[in-house]
Amino acid sequence: MAKQNVAEQFVDILVRAGVRRMYGVVGDSLNPVVDAIRRTGDIEWIQVRHEETAAFAAGAEAQITGRLAACAGSCGPGNLHLINGLYDAQRSMAPVLALASHIPSSEIGLGYFQETHPDQLFRECSHYSELISNPRQMPRLLQTAVQHAIGRSGVSVVALPGDVASLPAPEKAVEHALVTARPTVRPGDGEIDKLVRLVDEADRVTLFCGSGTAGAHAEVMEFAGRVKAPVGHALRGKEWIQYDNPYDVGMSGLLGYGAAYEATHECDLLILLGTDFPYNAFLPDDVKIVQVDIRPEHLGRRSQLDLAVWGDVRETLRALNARVRAKTDRAFLDRMLKKHADALEGVVRAYTRKVEKHTPIHPEYVAAVLDELADEDAVFTVDTGMCNVWAARYLSPNGKRRIIGSFSHGSMANALPQAIGAQFTDRGRQVVSMSGDGGFSMLMGDFLTLVQYDLPVKVVLFNNSSLGMVELEMLVSGLPSYGTTNRNPDFAAIARAAGAFGVRVEKPKQLTGALRDAFRHPGPALVDVVTDPNALSIPPRISAEMVTGFALSASKIVLDGGVGRMIQMARSNLRNVPRP
Repeated sequence: MAKQNVAEQFVDILVRAGVRRMYGVVGDSLNPVVDAIRRTGDIEWIQVRHEETAAFAAGAEAQITGRLAACAGSCGPGNLHLINGLYDAQRSMAPVLALASHIPSSEIGLGYFQETHPDQLFRECSHYSELISNPRQMPRLLQTAVQHAIGRSGVSVVALPGDVASLPAPEKAVEHALVTARPTVRPGDGEIDKLVRLVDEADRVTLFCGSGTAGAHAEVMEFAGRVKAPVGHALRGKEWIQYDNPYDVGMSGLLGYGAAYEATHECDLLILLGTDFPYNAFLPDDVKIVQVDIRPEHLGRRSQLDLAVWGDVRETLRALNARVRAKTDRAFLDRMLKKHADALEGVVRAYTRKVEKHTPIHPEYVAAVLDELADEDAVFTVDTGMCNVWAARYLSPNGKRRIIGSFSHGSMANALPQAIGAQFTDRGRQVVSMSGDGGFSMLMGDFLTLVQYDLPVKVVLFNNSSLGMVELEMLVSGLPSYGTTNRNPDFAAIARAAGAFGVRVEKPKQLTGALRDAFRHPGPALVDVVTDPNALSIPPRISAEMVTGFALSASKIVLDGGVGRMIQMARSNLRNVPRP
């Protein structure tokens, strides 16, 4: 058996760690690793058109599968392109291993062509970033990087010079058993005792849920039922907690709706479950607050806590459900459910006036139709900006759908690259990229990746020829919009020229048929929907109170555009309120 080189050993360890593919753009310093991938049948090289896409795709794959995913960039400018997608993966807690190939080892520090210092550059967006300068560092360094990414749910970066990758791997190298799954963390008995006392002493409890409630839906519902608590959520908690939830009071934050703001401010105990919700202006400062999180560094960094609980949400609630006293007084819960339904009724009335006849098309209408037509287990990837608004208000989670976006990092152009990574995990599952024209055009070159691999991603393009969220930010600040207008081509014609399905929609009556045709098409498809750039309903006077609390009620919602099928759930929940 021929002796392995470092590149071959590198690839073998990734395979053992569960990596199925590596996204990237080839280049000279990366060639030994890419060639090693070519010669193995256990991992696939995915050629993208921009390394930023590679990192976003790997991050999305990791979020869908829960496994380690990988991306790579050649020396200097090649791996620098990875950085934005890696920041997003790190902040989304997606386990990703990035290979930053490097200039010849003998030239490091001498200002060589394309020289950077990737082991330093990526430190802020990773848990681990180190340089392999000698073959004897393998395989221990790579194994350490893998376990940082998996164990801490984030990014590890390994910088590897091309000449070192071609050297023979060390003989009798120590390869230990890789840890590829995270443990469950239960809080200590002392914290559980304190939490039980706080819950039992409170008259009005509210739960506010984030992405840390993934896998804990049943436990959250049981706990909310026992203590008669309204349940609100952050955007990243929507897919995990909103469905089948008779205690739902909507979402808080800048994109918020319903009664979540009131529920978090009018309780006397607020329990934050698995959320690192960043907008502390929307959190109360005059109620008792408990935070439960698997990441201890998240505890207390957004608000002053009366109790910090380090542990898994599901395990924490299992312990609580067995011990807290059941409450019988539903007055607070029922009042919040009614406020929630009333708030949604108000924005629904604003949304439903002649929307099917409005030209340019209301983006709210596009999102509502998309939600109705998409598969029950569809994966939605959502561009930052106004697409976040439409996803937050119109996509209906059901426990099988996934909603992925750059919700913590807030990058433009994330939806299409994330759709690539999501689709590679399962070609038979429907993947829909909700793209804005600004974000899509930024990384439009990777639409060609869909064509090259015949990936059946469906791009639904909300084309309002503007950077809509930026315009809103300017208007709220009292500034005239400037530099936000895009002069766009016919994107559907570009899709057809690339060899994909493409259709342009300019009238509401064309929308349903166009989406159905795109969904039926077996390959990549783009639906270019010309939407109303004036869809934002901005009040003539904007006060500071409205900016900091415009989720307080429907009359203070700057983005006044309906809530889709959520009103049906709110009405149903309200019908379940016991009558005296």
